[in-house]
Amino acid sequence: MIWHNQQLPDISDHPASAIPTLSTHLGMEFVEIGSDFLRMRMPVDDRTRQPYGMLHGGASVALAETVGGVASALVIDHSKLMCVGLEINANHIRSVRKGFVTATCKPVHLGSKTHVWDIRLHDDEHHLICISRLTMAIMSRR
Repeated sequence: MIWHNQQLPDISDHPASAIPTLSTHLGMEFVEIGSDFLRMRMPVDDRTRQPYGMLHGGASVALAETVGGVASALVIDHSKLMCVGLEINANHIRSVRKGFVTATCKPVHLGSKTHVWDIRLHDDEHHLICISRLTMAIMSRR
């Protein structure tokens, strides 16, 4: 179990699904949490497509950074620490024009100063759409 307090968090109450932000504007929602992964999805619609009708690469990256950022936030002790994105990359493998993309986030490294996440986006037919790696900086609250 990677989550703070060694228990599955209740993702239904997480601010990422309630506070108006980029993630809510793009229709992102939590799908599932397990002992070492977090899963979110996002619709492929007019908010997330580029002019050719395919999922915008930036929307894929926004989903990847959101799921990885939330995952890091669920690992740390918020009374002492905070986490922010440090670096993200993405390889766009396949296009998608409709339905949903689902991002599954798993840890590569959970250190005291950085977290590194492997994030894979799949379409509704389980085709790999994008592979992303996100590094989060873990900092003391002042």
